Amino acid sequence: MKLLATHITRYWYSDSVSLCHTEVYLAPRARKSQTVLEHELTVVPAPEAMYPREDYFGNPVTFFSIHEPHRELIVTSHSLVELAPAPPPNLNLSPPWEEVREETARRASPDSFDASQFTFESPHIQVGSALAEYAAESFAPGRHFLDGVNDLSRRIHSGFDYDKRATTLATPVDEVLGSRRGVCQDFAHLMIACLRSLRLPARYVSGYVRTGHKFVGGEASHAWVSAWCPMFGWRDFDPTNNVMPQDGHITLAWGRDYSDVSPVKGVALGGGEQVISVQVDVTAQGLDSAV
Repeated sequence: MKLLATHITRYWYSDSVSLCHTEVYLAPRARKSQTVLEHELTVVPAPEAMYPREDYFGNPVTFFSIHEPHRELIVTSHSLVELAPAPPPNLNLSPPWEEVREETARRASPDSFDASQFTFESPHIQVGSALAEYAAESFAPGRHFLDGVNDLSRRIHSGFDYDKRATTLATPVDEVLGSRRGVCQDFAHLMIACLRSLRLPARYVSGYVRTGHKFVGGEASHAWVSAWCPMFGWRDFDPTNNVMPQDGHITLAWGRDYSDVSPVKGVALGGGEQVISVQVDVTAQGLDSAV
């Protein structure tokens, strides 16, 4: 399956911006199930400088700086990827969740040591008893870990309403738990907070879902969750759509939470008030386009 993603972010300013420094996480990340065939990033006005690099988590990120005065900024990303997902694993072959917690805490292997950093609080993830209590329904004693994670994803999908007006970037996870409303970012943060409240490793994944298909959240960048399990590695779960991502999700980056992998972020000198518009389109290409 080949997917073409176009992501356009526009900023309109009430006053002139004399200088801006911006960082973008818009390039797809190469992984075993995802091959990056093409990626192009264009910025208007043209940047004075543009530098690609990898961040701490190995994500591709680009920094650019614009020194000329401007009242509008347009950042456009075109990406073509080929997805070759493996069949989903038998979740009931994963070890009991208590063993996953113990192995992560021991940090005896490089993989468990890496996973352990995703068991702590982070800027958008707070742990607590209410979150642990909500998660506990999916993690009865001895339950297979990945089966429990999948059940937690299912419960968030069925028990929460997708509502773009209900939250902002600053809405904490305990408010999302109380209101039972939010968007993909909220549901990902909530699920991660639930898992970390049980000291289980989970990270935030930023990306896209196929537009106009069976998925909710395709009109903008999307977010889901990845949980680490011994022998199985990192496995993705999308609580907004109640699926384990296969051939309809494009991975851009992952980190502790949204703050690590915000698609576009930066600082500007001047500008006054601003209006932001985001448009994302993800379509199948070639012989697979009708699937």
